[in-house]
Parts: sequence; structure tokens; C-alpha cells
Amino acid sequence: MTMRPDPTFHASPKLAMEAPPENFAYTLLLSPDFSKPDALAVIDVKPGSPTFSQIVHTVTMPNKGDEFHHFGWNACSSALSPLTGHAFLERRFLIIPGLRSSRIYIVDTRPDPTQAKIHKVIEPEEVFKKTGYSRPHTVHCGPEGIYVSTLGGGGEDGTDGPPGVFIMDCETFDILGRWEIDRGPQKLHYDFWWNLPRDYMVTSEWGLPPQFENGIVPEDLLSNKYGHRIHFWDLRARRNVQTIDLGANPSDGAGGAPGARSRSRVRLLGRRGRHNEPRRIDLDLVARGRQVPRRENGDDPGRVGVQGPAATPPAGVWCSAATGHRHRPFHG
Repeated sequence: MTMRPDPTFHASPKLAMEAPPENFAYTLLLSPDFSKPDALAVIDVKPGSPTFSQIVHTVTMPNKGDEFHHFGWNACSSALSPLTGHAFLERRFLIIPGLRSSRIYIVDTRPDPTQAKIHKVIEPEEVFKKTGYSRPHTVHCGPEGIYVSTLGGGGEDGTDGPPGVFIMDCETFDILGRWEIDRGPQKLHYDFWWNLPRDYMVTSEWGLPPQFENGIVPEDLLSNKYGHRIHFWDLRARRNVQTIDLGANPSDGAGGAPGARSRSRVRLLGRRGRHNEPRRIDLDLVARGRQVPRRENGDDPGRVGVQGPAATPPAGVWCSAATGHRHRPFHG
């Protein structure tokens, strides 16, 4: 905790663009056959440095078979959102989940990135016990802590119940539990993003662990069993307010969910409610020249309107975790 907001947090895209560039970047090193542990590499990206573009430090993990994928920071520009009470956090720790092992590493980048070291290891048994999820995939820092998406449910093969999102404390790194209160029809999961000023989250689908850990299953692909829906959530209420089926069917070449061969494009235009009512999401979906009828939302004055391709782009979205690059908000 600091007395002032971290200087790498920015309240607007313009301020982020005007900020000094990063001096170090982070990337992951994988062992494809699991014969060695995965690792985190620190790269010097400061122009003029004698080690510019070189790996200047490596953090090797103590276990094999983790299969690193995405990773992110414990805190970022989203800490400045009025929805959060974490404005004085420090962007210091990297959260690195093992997609195959369900193990999570916390790496401390202070006092210097060239001295980065493992701060904490969260074993898969703790993830299973506190969330019922497995196969952690994506990490974003957000208004309630660290959000981690998963691709698997419970059980050894990850098919006991649906996957979803869980929350970690952004200071102690304790797992707090599942994020969802009302998941609605959501049964698969892949990735997620949000518009914090508009207070909604969007999640996508892919497949369960048996559908990707040993390669794509052709029969499931041809029978349309991979994800092909996107879900819209009230962020603070943690409630699924609308699900849109993108109609992925490999036989006709149509689109799908962002995790599975998507060719559809959805553009959102947020609109705040007059009395802070729970908002719903209204969509016009254009897929391969076909317009899917807009879902009716009755007389809900707080709904979020969605426009077609000619619409004005949505308001700026608070950045969550752009690991290895400048951490900044962006226009969605």
C-alpha cells in the first residue's frame, strides 16, 4: 500500500499515452513436453541500454507441467475506478496461473525486475476447494480484487460443474471464492472483459478440458459442442443479464464465441440508467451480413443499448492487466 496512487496508473488513454515507456517487459517460457519447469523471463526494453532486447533475469518455477498461458498484475489502472477501494495499491506482483496444473504463482518484481522472485505459490487443491473451478486461464485486476477466469469445473477432468471466474484478494492473494452469484445459462467459459464506468462484463466460451488438453475433438467440433455464446453480466450484482448465441456451426462457416472461431462483431454503446436500476444488455448482432433481431427489454430505462456498425464507439474502458506493456486504459 502506498500514500499516493501508483504512477503507472492512468485515468485516461491520453494520460497513458503521454507517460514514460516501460523499461522492462515480461514473457513466459514454456516446456512443451513438460520435461522442464516453466519460467518467467524479464527483458530489457529500454533503448540505449547495453542489454537492450535481452533477457536479463529468469524466474524458474519449482514444478513441472504447469503450462503457463496468460498472466497479469495484482493492480492496475482499474484501481482508480470509483467502484473500487484500492486506489493506493502498488503494481508490483505478477499473477501467473498454470493452465494444466491449476497452480498459481505470485511473483514479486520489487525492488527491481532483475531481482524478481516467487512470493507465494497457491496449490491446485486450494483453488478446487474454494472455487470448485480448475484450469485458470486469464488474470485481470479489477474493482473487487484479482479476477481469474477458468476453463474447467471440478473433478479430475474438470467436467464436474461449469467453469467460471473467481476472485483473489489483491493484497494477501487469498482466494475469496467464485465471482458469479447468478450465472444463468452459462455452462462454458473462456475469456472476459468489462466496461467499468458502465458496470458490465462480457464473457465468452470455448470448451471443457477434455475438448482441448489433448487437442481439438473433431466429433465435438462438428456437432457444435464447443462454445458459441457470449454472456453479458451486471458487474456489481454478479448476475448474467443476457446470453447471445452466435450460431457457430462449422458446416456453414458461421461465427462463434470469441474463444471458438468468431467471425461476428458486436459493438456496444453504453447508456446509464436514470435511477441506477439493474441494467440489461440489448444487442444488434451482425454475422456474415445477417442481422439478428434485437432482444426486447421491456421498459427498463437503465438498459445498455447496443448499436450496429455505424454506432459511436463505446466510452473508454479501464485497463485491467496488460502484462509486459504499459498498463493503461483503452477505448474498446
